[in-house]
Amino acid sequence: QVQLVESGGGLVQAGGSLRLSCVASGSVFRLDGMGWFRQAPGKQREWVAAISNGGRTDYAGSVKGRFTISRDSAKNSVYLQMNSLKPEDTAVYYCAAVDSRLGSYKYWGQGTQVTVSS
Repeated sequence: QVQLVESGGGLVQAGGSLRLSCVASGSVFRLDGMGWFRQAPGKQREWVAAISNGGRTDYAGSVKGRFTISRDSAKNSVYLQMNSLKPEDTAVYYCAAVDSRLGSYKYWGQGTQVTVSS
């Protein structure tokens, strides 16, 4: 099994920045890519960004140019640097990891709240 623990959420004013962290533990050898998702109140969970084992990154259009995903394989960690935050970025942010046997996201963190005030 794999456990993911996020940290770094909080309250920030519009235009500000936050950095989310996610640490993986357990059977991390099973992991392939990792990513971040978010869920705002009353909305479905949406994909935000992803990074492959090789370092390739992808972003949702709504965050491209403002958010940066990175990973430190030695620390089994993935990060999300969020700049120029907007009130519409307010959500619970979840770290997720792809199981290499499945090729899809299988492991999820508990989520961390990000609130952007106007």
